[in-house]
Amino acid sequence: MRVVSEFPHKVKVIENLFIPLADGCRLAAKIWMPEDAERHPVPAILEYLPYRKRDRQALRDSQMHGYFAGHGYACVRLDLRGSGDSDGAMFDEYLPQELSDGAEAIAWIAKQPWCSGSVGMMGISWGGFNSLQVAALRPPALKAIISLCASDDRYADDMHYMGGCVLMDLLGWGSTFLAYFGTPPDPLLVGDRWRDMWLERIENATVPTITWLQHQQRDEFWKQSSVCEDYSQIACPVYAVGGWADGYTNSIPRLLSHLKVPRKGLIGPWGHTYPNLGGPGPAIGFLQEALRWWDQWLRGKETGIMKEPMLRAWMLESEPARNYYAVRAGRWAAEEAWPSPRIRPRRLAVNAAGLADKSTSAQPVKTKSPQTVGLASADWCPYGIGHDMPGDQRIDDGRSLTFDTEPLAERLEFLGAAELSCDVAVDRPTAFIVARLCDVAPTGESVLITYGVLNLTHRNGHEKSEPLEPGRRYSIKLMLNHVGYCIARGHRLRLALSTAYWPVVWPSPEPVTLTVFAGGDSALTLPVRPPRAEDASLAPFKEPEQGPSVTHSVLRMPRRGRMTVTQDAQTGEFRIHSARDRAAYRLHDIKLDHSSSGEEIHTIHPDDPLAARSEAFRSVSYTRDSWHIRVDTHTILTATRDHFVVTADLDAFEGATRVVTRRWNVQIPRRGV
Repeated sequence: MRVVSEFPHKVKVIENLFIPLADGCRLAAKIWMPEDAERHPVPAILEYLPYRKRDRQALRDSQMHGYFAGHGYACVRLDLRGSGDSDGAMFDEYLPQELSDGAEAIAWIAKQPWCSGSVGMMGISWGGFNSLQVAALRPPALKAIISLCASDDRYADDMHYMGGCVLMDLLGWGSTFLAYFGTPPDPLLVGDRWRDMWLERIENATVPTITWLQHQQRDEFWKQSSVCEDYSQIACPVYAVGGWADGYTNSIPRLLSHLKVPRKGLIGPWGHTYPNLGGPGPAIGFLQEALRWWDQWLRGKETGIMKEPMLRAWMLESEPARNYYAVRAGRWAAEEAWPSPRIRPRRLAVNAAGLADKSTSAQPVKTKSPQTVGLASADWCPYGIGHDMPGDQRIDDGRSLTFDTEPLAERLEFLGAAELSCDVAVDRPTAFIVARLCDVAPTGESVLITYGVLNLTHRNGHEKSEPLEPGRRYSIKLMLNHVGYCIARGHRLRLALSTAYWPVVWPSPEPVTLTVFAGGDSALTLPVRPPRAEDASLAPFKEPEQGPSVTHSVLRMPRRGRMTVTQDAQTGEFRIHSARDRAAYRLHDIKLDHSSSGEEIHTIHPDDPLAARSEAFRSVSYTRDSWHIRVDTHTILTATRDHFVVTADLDAFEGATRVVTRRWNVQIPRRGV
């Protein structure tokens, strides 16, 4: 990573400025801008987050927004209502209040003497979500957005549900969110009222995991903040960016397919991170790429970016499975349009003997998955900065129903979403199916390419659940996550099916025997991509660079710990432990130490889904001289046949004194999950 310290414009930083809203609430902003912006107004770029611009995000913010400001933009990093140093309380993600506040803030920014009147909006994850959602409100001054690692459909592709199944990220992220609900503003910015603001936030805190489990179908709660409900509401250009290892990438092809505005897509090998940081690599000069986008749409300067292909994607190559990759093998490829008219479906029959070009007569094959299928999985949303990628799949393949091709006579490339069509039957009223595609090397090593899950009670849609009739035959379609992948000659393609995927997905209430009617019409359809000679002449991305960081010391390096799996020899239960130690920093300019850490523990018995138990611990702290604040959260999820049970604790400390303790214990009916 190249750190740039000399820019075309000298940059000044406004450490804190309160943006007034019509209802009297003030949102706290940090602003980077060219020194002469008030004499020569410039376009503005807004990033709008709950992640504390004063401390938690200070390092990254200065590196990115200082860089853009040095190239002639005013960058506004805004704390959401009820977060950081802003007034008010925060209750959940992407509520109408958050989005209307964002639109109001854009109007305020556009009227400032240092702003030319043109505003862009960008962000990763939360900031990518609300960039799309605020764009759908059509603020007149918003001229373009960059949305990274975000989703257009909060039920289909967010960390709460997948295919109608409960994702376990709902617990870990919910506990993190609860901890940040309970943190105070900085007394140096808000004065003596910091404590009253802190206590108000804790009093209004809700347990997000509880809220999300109360909406197990795709109801209005999810639709309200899903731009896929009406893509036409977005009227400004959109650059959608993500990585194959990330949990949100399916939204990029959908946005390219359905939006009618100027749009581009970029998909690298990355996890949940900015492309200039690139975990796994290769990292690219994303900030330079973003400048080309902003210059095109906020300055009206022809940069050539819209003359390039609509989608640029990293085509992953066969290589050994590892929990951590510094760089993923592959190459850049491009498509002029999406859906690409070049990509052709290839049908592989799912026969009892394996995957083949021709179908055999139908015959039933059965499997009863142990609840431990999934131990070789990764996090649902890897960050690529630790050992959070999927390992060798043989341990899961051996507990699943598998269908292999013969060794491939030539390499096979596909780009898009594979789809499984088959007839199935189960012996329980509630069940789900997991489909994994794996690249099997001649050595037998199995590498996860992509996967998908489907709650079979949602076989006719996610807006309601329909219990299954045991033994009845159902025709289903299961779309797997999008991917770009090249399987080497001599390797096999494997389809693996199971009815468990722990700890990615919460288990069904009872063990399930799945019958798949292999042969006949059962098929796996692959989006095969023919070679494109022009890929070889694609202009290379520039090398990664960023601006200087705020002055700081690293007290503890950020990491996501390796997942460890142990089995109790007496009970037979498996225990999965993973660390979530983010980092600890000392920010010298504001004389503040910030630390965050956590861990997750998941237990399961191979034969008993009701033994499933997940715990998430989070701790965040802030220290300046004698001022020391710490917030700890502990969330536990268990279930009976009929209910989810969530217990949660929030403990807030000032120094050694526990100031507030809050406890929740809630039962939530299971509705087909």
